[in-house]
Amino acid sequence: MTANKQKWKLKNVGIVSFRLAGTDGVSLESEKWVQVMEAAGLKCFYFAGELERPADRSYLVAEAHFRHPEIAALHQKAFGVTERHRRVTHEIHRLARFLKDHLYHFISKFDIGLLVPENVLAIPLNIPLAIALTELIAETNIPTLAHHHDFYWERDRFIINSVSDYLHMCYPPELPAVMHTVINSFADEQLSFRTGISSRIIPNVMDFDNPPPPPDEYAADVRRSLGIADDELFILQPTRVVKRKGIEHAIELVHRLGRKAKLVISHASGDEGHDYEQRLRDYSRLMGVNTLFVSDIIDEQRGTLPDGRKVYTLEDIYPHADLVTYPSTFEGFGNAFLEAVYFRKPIVVNIYSIYARDIKPKGFSVIEINGYVTGEAVELTRKVLEDKEMCRKMVDHNYALATQFYSYTVLRRLLQNLLTEQPWFPRI
Repeated sequence: MTANKQKWKLKNVGIVSFRLAGTDGVSLESEKWVQVMEAAGLKCFYFAGELERPADRSYLVAEAHFRHPEIAALHQKAFGVTERHRRVTHEIHRLARFLKDHLYHFISKFDIGLLVPENVLAIPLNIPLAIALTELIAETNIPTLAHHHDFYWERDRFIINSVSDYLHMCYPPELPAVMHTVINSFADEQLSFRTGISSRIIPNVMDFDNPPPPPDEYAADVRRSLGIADDELFILQPTRVVKRKGIEHAIELVHRLGRKAKLVISHASGDEGHDYEQRLRDYSRLMGVNTLFVSDIIDEQRGTLPDGRKVYTLEDIYPHADLVTYPSTFEGFGNAFLEAVYFRKPIVVNIYSIYARDIKPKGFSVIEINGYVTGEAVELTRKVLEDKEMCRKMVDHNYALATQFYSYTVLRRLLQNLLTEQPWFPRI
């Protein structure tokens, strides 16, 4: 054991995920961990099926992505059915061996001494990758800090399956070299209850120690680009278009405000289909709400589309919003909540379970709904939008609380405490 501890001490960090690109929550949150670790002197490298990270630190394997045709085909044969054909098992293990060979090469090439799997050992979107990673950790005892964002038991679509053996083996694995972190207290309790595995809670964070700069010249024309007039409200729904985001509540709220407004939805439907988006388009027409779907002009980096339109980052968009709606029915934590607080915007929040349990008790000042839009919520929203001083006090209060509980300083302290418990882990 002593030799193994010495072997892995003070080495580089390997971030492993399906994708590290775009504006999905896992990609964004993993990059915050990278910023904190690199500020402490560690160096991070990346393994994924889609990468928008420095090329000299990246190891791209297409089969690591859940959208790879072979992986997607296996996924279809694993969920929604209860029997697994022998050919499917063979294919899972063939791809697992392939991915494990690449993981070994990744570790060797970049002299990796600490692995940080980002959700790949929690949500079964790529079973071969989870098997490969689990077996590699068991074979090498490489120190691993698993960052779990959401577990398979939190999603109805994974309940019926033919791969329960792999779910018990890898999601997550119980191995002595793995330290587990989760992003909320419910996940911590459920992980322990279901598997007997202990974990630590490390919530999502923002860099509240450094407030965002004011919009620059590039982002000065956001409202005009979106077609929002000076006398219109800009109401931002900064999420993907999936059912659990409860976006129909935002549409109803805008309708009931009775003011000239545009509801802007920042992200696309993602991997959960487009039926819900069509439902929202139909509902917006029914309610007379001008709803804009603008994922084509919002990306992680600025740029230009082939038709000449400018591409903005989410950070370019937030400062121009008058109100942020976040009516989710379920969230693993609530990145959009923290983003709205960071950009000092008033927020409408549905009281989803993690908000009620982990965030609300901190004392944040928001406009709440509880499963449906009430007259009281509509009136409070009107008041916040009309009373600038009330709005300023609300957002400043929220920013101060978030600095105390959800800043990079908090993340740095939690990671440092966690890693120093194991003498063979790198220091941070």
